Amino acid sequence: MNKNLSFVTLIILLIACQARNEQEVVEISESSLRNHVEVLSSDEFQGRKPFTEGETKTVNYLVDRFKEYGLEPGNGESYLQKVPMVELTATPSEKMKISAGENEFELEVLKDFVAYTEKVVDYTAIKNSELVFAGYGIVAPEYDWNDYAGLDVEGKTVVVLVNDPGFASGESTFFKGETMTYYGRWTYKYEEAARQGAAGCLIIHETVPAGYPWLVVRNSWSGASLYLDQSGDKHQPDVLGWITRDAAIKLFEASEKDMRNYGSMARSNDFEPFSLGLNASVSVTNKIKRDQSQNVVAKITGSENPNECIIYSAHWDHLGIGQEIEGDSIYNGANDNASGTATLLGIAEAFARKEKPKRSVIFIAVTAEEQGLLGSKHYAENPIYPPSQTVANINMDGITTFGPMKDLTIVGYGQSEMEDIAKQIAVAQGRYIMPDPDPGKGYFFRSDHFQFAKVGIPALYASGGYEHMTKGASYVDSLNRIYLTSQYHRPQDEFQETWTYDGMKLDGELLMEVGLTLANSSKWPEWKIGSEFKSIRESSRNQ
Repeated sequence: MNKNLSFVTLIILLIACQARNEQEVVEISESSLRNHVEVLSSDEFQGRKPFTEGETKTVNYLVDRFKEYGLEPGNGESYLQKVPMVELTATPSEKMKISAGENEFELEVLKDFVAYTEKVVDYTAIKNSELVFAGYGIVAPEYDWNDYAGLDVEGKTVVVLVNDPGFASGESTFFKGETMTYYGRWTYKYEEAARQGAAGCLIIHETVPAGYPWLVVRNSWSGASLYLDQSGDKHQPDVLGWITRDAAIKLFEASEKDMRNYGSMARSNDFEPFSLGLNASVSVTNKIKRDQSQNVVAKITGSENPNECIIYSAHWDHLGIGQEIEGDSIYNGANDNASGTATLLGIAEAFARKEKPKRSVIFIAVTAEEQGLLGSKHYAENPIYPPSQTVANINMDGITTFGPMKDLTIVGYGQSEMEDIAKQIAVAQGRYIMPDPDPGKGYFFRSDHFQFAKVGIPALYASGGYEHMTKGASYVDSLNRIYLTSQYHRPQDEFQETWTYDGMKLDGELLMEVGLTLANSSKWPEWKIGSEFKSIRESSRNQ
């Protein structure tokens, strides 16, 4: 064993070993998994988009299965948690006007910038808003880092870099080196700008540190988008947006400051934010539509410590009916995420056949993941089970249909002791643990477990997907390439008769045993030193 593991982790691993020896193994049914995937990704379910007939069919199917397995309603007497949302169709002004004293120039929408707002208003704008360069836009006490130190940005617009200072720094211990931290995510940049009271926030796009080209930005931030319909006094910037690197260089060249080395400047430990000596004006007009979707929640009440719980999660939604590609317009989402939802149901069915665990086990199929993790965000902000009493989250998103895998790839490797429990069980299955091979793209922050992590709950996001048990890594790589280039977020992500479910069963049984280990223990897994979420957990547990 790794002598750097904490005492708590060692105890949990010993319990896991004992659990494997003493408890009867209850298998997950491959035929059930296959049936769930086939039904949920059928054309009848219309791509499972929120606010459509596809949502109604999906939610009814999930509730019926939970009832069939004998699980209790997870939200009082209901299996549903309402998720109020608002659809905003943003139309920004065609130009962003930049003034530098008597000189003015313009940036063009889509070519140079995208702009929108999360404010539920018909119209909003920044007018002659002072532009301030705030480096990476990060406040990270654990790294002794504050890009807003001494800065009052009320009424101003901050211009910030994508990713975090560790990326491309060549130092593995600076932030987390090439591994993106939460502070590198674009969502964090906007959240921090809001906390600082900024009127606007513009992120400078660069393909390599962002992990995707400008085309993705302009497509993703154009047209209708869903948000949680929230009321209250929480500050929201008037305008959020992105600008291209070329547009940023235009700003920097017009600035009074020497910005030739803006990247290394922002990466310096003694960086201080400063005004660019420029003002910006841009407006956003919204078309507003309100509706509500549903999270589906079921429960197995613990026999000894029912107020403590383990939460399994998977998102049930996909993209619905959209642009026709190769004669098909239904975005079935078989892999993304009928596979994860099927695994959630498979684990629930298997759990229900076992003796009740000591702690409660909760199963949540969340909505609107594809629109920005909205269902899980709503749950995290309106928890049915307090985060301080939630032991852990285990999330499933895109479980393999390629067969059994030798690896268990941990997304966010090094974050929490959850991976140590998973490793013990993976080894017993004849498998090995591997970190996410592409940590710079920040996948840990791009599925629903992230919303649980944000409120301090240790989360595990893991599945096999690198090396097939008998056919090797190149076989899986070739299938993954086909999926990513011709099926992902397309109508072609649909049920295939050639798929096998032994790999899904293997992953499901591993994740089930992780939860079972914790459900029959009195121990609490912890975030590891250096995790962005460790202090949040410690604070919630001490309240």
